[in-house]
Amino acid sequence: MPTRLIDALATTEPLAEVFSDHSVLQAMLDFESALARAEARIGIIPQSAAEAIVSAVEASNFDPAVLARDTLRAGTPGIPIAKALTDRVHSTNPAAAAFVHWGATSQDVADTALVLLLKKAQPLLDADFAKTEQALANLSTEHANTVMLGRTLLQAAPPITLGLKAASWHAAIRRGRHQLNSSFAAVLRLQFGGATGTLAALGDKGLAVSQALAEELGLTNPEAPWHTQRDRLGTLVCACGVVTGSLGKIARDISLLMQNEVGEGAEPGGQGRGGSSTMPHKRNPIGCAVTLAAANRTPGLVASFLSGMIQEHERGVGGWQAEWSTVSALIQATGVAAASMAEVTSGLTIDPERMRANITATHGAIFAERAMIMLAKALGRDQGHRLLEEATRQSVEKGVRLTDFLAAMPEITKHLSPKEIEGLDDPHQYLGSAEAFRQRQLAAAPQTTSINEKPNDKKE
Repeated sequence: MPTRLIDALATTEPLAEVFSDHSVLQAMLDFESALARAEARIGIIPQSAAEAIVSAVEASNFDPAVLARDTLRAGTPGIPIAKALTDRVHSTNPAAAAFVHWGATSQDVADTALVLLLKKAQPLLDADFAKTEQALANLSTEHANTVMLGRTLLQAAPPITLGLKAASWHAAIRRGRHQLNSSFAAVLRLQFGGATGTLAALGDKGLAVSQALAEELGLTNPEAPWHTQRDRLGTLVCACGVVTGSLGKIARDISLLMQNEVGEGAEPGGQGRGGSSTMPHKRNPIGCAVTLAAANRTPGLVASFLSGMIQEHERGVGGWQAEWSTVSALIQATGVAAASMAEVTSGLTIDPERMRANITATHGAIFAERAMIMLAKALGRDQGHRLLEEATRQSVEKGVRLTDFLAAMPEITKHLSPKEIEGLDDPHQYLGSAEAFRQRQLAAAPQTTSINEKPNDKKE
């Protein structure tokens, strides 16, 4: 399905299809079809009725515009869906129409449909997270020894390696992906409780029908209906917010590295990518911009969902009704961020020479800490700090390499040899445990959890 123009920067085409009218409608009809099959299997309704219902559940047979209008009046999509399906079944088998939606409530339809949509969305998101994760691991390995400026509060600081930076990006994405998949796995549970969550309309067959329905839909059968208990969905929502924030952090870093005056990296370009309508020279960080836009939207969506969790008794008023659009927007925001960063990180170009030139451009000022630590052994930290603070200030003002300035200071040469001073601004000699931290992050990040396994069809 083509993405709506207004949503062009808010979703991807595959996710737009998942949450399209046709897909949403079909998910609700799939619930009704599976319910009929399950109840026929348990002996609650006649097999002939189940067959008539199943034959009527093609989404193209219904008008989503009419259902949308009726949903606004009913306060839930389950009511107009059940009525429309009943009317359609009645047109071919009046006796079977009496068994449509048997024992279910409208929230059972809506919640289970949402779960089925999430089940379709999960592998789309995970594929892009997997690409990003692998691209960052490759980047970290390739640039394990590529030195660059560390930057704190946007100011030049002692050197790090690009390998370490990429490893930290990778670790955050891998942790987020693990949490996201775990949250998806927890959410993929049937909702089936009837009027007040007791399945009283099914007598002593409620649990058997619930189990059979979960099997029909390929979902886990929960320990009980969860009509006003939204904690599992809330965990997924928060996981989306966190991992999209991690994607946004990477996007922020890369977009800053792309600034002309920095010039240390660049997104992949190409026809129609990153240009300007007025400035032909521009190569804009478009993938980063789309990711950052998504990361800017997600906190509000997360907050909206969490505020709606405080639902009344056995059926909420307003909180539950707010969820469909919120969760849909949040999943699509996470998805477009993941897809954008998968493209960016897979095609990222790096300029190691520019990274080294930017280190050199500081005239060694970023190594003042190293000199201070060396002097502190003889003078104490405070006195060493005062000496280097003044030396660095004058070095910067005069545009003189810090080591040259230090070599002319008796207070320094009294304690540091010419060889020690000359080697102060070698970035490879002041990386500390950067490589160890790089390797530890690549190795220690949690393994992702696959949810594409056979659903647990045991009761919890």
